[in-house]
Amino acid sequence: MQLTLFTNDDTSQIVSYKLARIIFAETSGKTLPIVEAMASMIYNIHIKYNKSFESIAMDADIFECLNLKSIRHNDLNVNPNDRKFQMCLRVVQTMMRGNLRDSVFGATKFHHANIIPQWAMSRGYITECEDILFYL
Repeated sequence: MQLTLFTNDDTSQIVSYKLARIIFAETSGKTLPIVEAMASMIYNIHIKYNKSFESIAMDADIFECLNLKSIRHNDLNVNPNDRKFQMCLRVVQTMMRGNLRDSVFGATKFHHANIIPQWAMSRGYITECEDILFYL
């Protein structure tokens, strides 16, 4: 068997795939509203903190799934032809063009409802979508 290496010089496409993988890993691509909520939060971080999408896609402090010990880490390896992943990718591309409405009211942090991180103890969440809570 011979392996073929595919390369892509379009950095925006590389970043959109990274972000789509992260959104898939954090949400399991369950529904369009939760995927849009996560993408909205990413856009809010991009705007509020002037962070590039590429740096956001590598920030393990934002996304638990980027940590090797995370139960969601293996979900980053989703098949790119998976229809739920394709939904995540379409939403990310819409978000990167600035065409996604903010469904999380400016939120820049999140956590899953079954885990309460220390930083969330003294804050009230501003919205929730399915099993994810979003914060300013």
